Amino acid sequence: MTTATISTFEPDGRAIPYIDEGTGPALVLIPETGQDIASLGTLASILVEEDFRVVRLAPLAPETDVESHVQTVADLMDAVSLPHAWIGGHGFGGTVARAVSHAHHERVDGVLLLAPEPIEGALVEDIPVLVIHGTDDEQTPRSESERLVASAPAIASLKLVEGAGHLFPATHPGETSWFIEDYLDWD
Repeated sequence: MTTATISTFEPDGRAIPYIDEGTGPALVLIPETGQDIASLGTLASILVEEDFRVVRLAPLAPETDVESHVQTVADLMDAVSLPHAWIGGHGFGGTVARAVSHAHHERVDGVLLLAPEPIEGALVEDIPVLVIHGTDDEQTPRSESERLVASAPAIASLKLVEGAGHLFPATHPGETSWFIEDYLDWD
């Protein structure tokens, strides 16, 4: 497991904690509401060991408008000299990741959604989307992920983590990372 160091940058006076680890193709990860920056730590460590660069944000406040969070992600990417990346998020973090793909299309290589929230709106037509969901998720219905993938089958794929609940990125990081590595084919 890697040793993560939390850094902070302050665009416009806002203190934004983040962790930037690894080298290689980049993935920005945004945790679920109520989880801390360490919630995706084991998943990130596995991906870093597989030669990914993983940039994790601290949790974003759901009461703040999504557009502000989109700007935070773009500011972070600028701060760590990341011209483009896959943008991923768990729950509400996935809502932000989807919004980043709309607002900064040219900087998003793909979108990773971990148990995405039910929200309205189409996916960006030419950006690939990997959706991962736990089969025993009682917080976010699996039907949401199935509906989302069915709405754009040419660009979206669904992978299921058997026996996993909503917090599968933390409880099943091995299976989750395998789906990501296999889909992105970065090994």
